[in-house]
Amino acid sequence: MNRYKIQDQRYKRAICIPACLFMFFILAGCGEAKGPPIENRLSAVDILAGNNVEGYLRADASRQFFFPRDHGPHDGFRNEWWYLTGNVATAEGRRFGYQVTFFKSALRPDNNNDCAGSNNWCTNHLWMGHAAVSDVDNQAHHSAEIFSRASPDLSGAKLDPLRVWIQDWQLFSGSNDFPWQLEVLTEDFALTLQLVSEKLPVLQGDNGLSQKSPEPGNASYYYSLSRMNTTGQLYLDGQAIAVSGSSWLDREWSTSALASDQSGWDWFSLQFDNGTELMYYQLRDLEGSTHANSSGNLTSVMGTQQLITPEAMALEEIDTWQAADGTVYTTRWRMQYQDRDLLVQAVFEDQLMDETFQYWEGAVDVLDFDTGNKVGQGYLEMVR
Repeated sequence: MNRYKIQDQRYKRAICIPACLFMFFILAGCGEAKGPPIENRLSAVDILAGNNVEGYLRADASRQFFFPRDHGPHDGFRNEWWYLTGNVATAEGRRFGYQVTFFKSALRPDNNNDCAGSNNWCTNHLWMGHAAVSDVDNQAHHSAEIFSRASPDLSGAKLDPLRVWIQDWQLFSGSNDFPWQLEVLTEDFALTLQLVSEKLPVLQGDNGLSQKSPEPGNASYYYSLSRMNTTGQLYLDGQAIAVSGSSWLDREWSTSALASDQSGWDWFSLQFDNGTELMYYQLRDLEGSTHANSSGNLTSVMGTQQLITPEAMALEEIDTWQAADGTVYTTRWRMQYQDRDLLVQAVFEDQLMDETFQYWEGAVDVLDFDTGNKVGQGYLEMVR
């Protein structure tokens, strides 16, 4: 706990940086920040749109993946993120969900030499971090965000050894192999977790090329670590709480993904008690209906993968929850795939990420639709 308090004071003394127009948000300073007024919010859909692509690499063809190298950064693309979600609990059964995202975006292509010979504050990359803890027993959702430029060494990503960081938030390893360590420290909560992958990486889409809209290049390179053994501590309400459970890592890098006829998405990452996992993202068109480029993947106990097309997946929205700004999010879903008939429901409704970008991201339970028996758990993200 003392380290948590000390690090929290470091945030408050963080060096402020000048306001500048980032391609998808206004960087008002480094350190944690609360979400802006509703009228000033920015759109995650706009960030992933197919504009501002000149000079960047694009995900327009299949590639060979190499691990652990691909856990590290991929220069030349406009956007890249390391996205962790998980369900953990105490030995007594008190449950928490958590989410941590490290998001990097380029101000200009990496081959641009505007920073050549400049001072150390010149940078090509800016970073945003999001973190949240869902306290299931108390139905309380805690969230935070952080912004930083890359230079001078305030944030970044590297290999040998692996490290991804935004100031004091970091994902790292003593080597490029497991275990990984996750440390996130905010004014309201902190996480110090150890992560060990139980399966090989899952290549999403077409062997890792995840096409999000029809235009060539509107895609990402995308893989997941779909089951990561997780142990460590969570700090909340003045308490250090020992937890263990399972996490999921999503890794994507791209320059553009969504088209003008797409309005958002629903993303499911589900871990079943029988040792299988299912990822599915339902992209939405401008009317809110399923877009043809929706896709998913079923991973077996042994790690073999099966592509899920939108024709094979049936999603029915059962119950909804409305945020203060009027946005409606679906908190209970019926999911039918092959012989599976499932109910995916939020552990509690208000798990809204009310930050610079507003979206719903939270822990869910997976039940057998007919019997009501719990068969798994996971995470759900909804962007509107």
